[in-house]
Amino acid sequence: MAARRFNHNWAVFLDRDGTVTEEVGYVNHLSRLNLIPGAAEGIRLLNDVGVPVILATNQAGVARGYFDEHLVKAALEKLGSMLGALGARLDAVYYCPHHPAAGEPPYRADCDCRKPKPGMLLRGAKEFGLDLSRSYVIGDKISDVYFAKAGGAKGILVTTGYGLGELAHQRAGWRCEPHAIVPDVYAASRWIFEKEGL
Repeated sequence: MAARRFNHNWAVFLDRDGTVTEEVGYVNHLSRLNLIPGAAEGIRLLNDVGVPVILATNQAGVARGYFDEHLVKAALEKLGSMLGALGARLDAVYYCPHHPAAGEPPYRADCDCRKPKPGMLLRGAKEFGLDLSRSYVIGDKISDVYFAKAGGAKGILVTTGYGLGELAHQRAGWRCEPHAIVPDVYAASRWIFEKEGL
């Protein structure tokens, strides 16, 4: 992973559920993991110009006892295979299995990796030598935008998953606005291309 050469010192961080894969609640079985149309194509656009693409996902179902980390890892492997079949790849995958108030230690923890805290952004910056101020986060919840802001990155809200409902019913309470609101990951990638002159 670290040996791969990239053309940029910034990255695109992606939420998983509702952004890259269909929002189904907790993915407690591999059969529930399915790509959202256009997600692989959007990721492939970024791959093709050498932008690191990093998945950053909260998986508190582990802390809540709904499934164990083996299922999370298996689902992430399946996701990698599904993307690979469509010519796309993730350059890193980070997940947080913790929850501050549910479950038992070590998963019951007030960690720095649970979004919207910036731990996964900071990890990516360290491992890939990234300028977070030039990086982007794409997600279907305003909490993904808060995650971006916490790390100094730019937040893009997609209207897949929970995005459309959050936009329609919760916008008045948002603490900050996304840099862009777009239909899906493919549209988000195209927006980034335009902003970056790619």
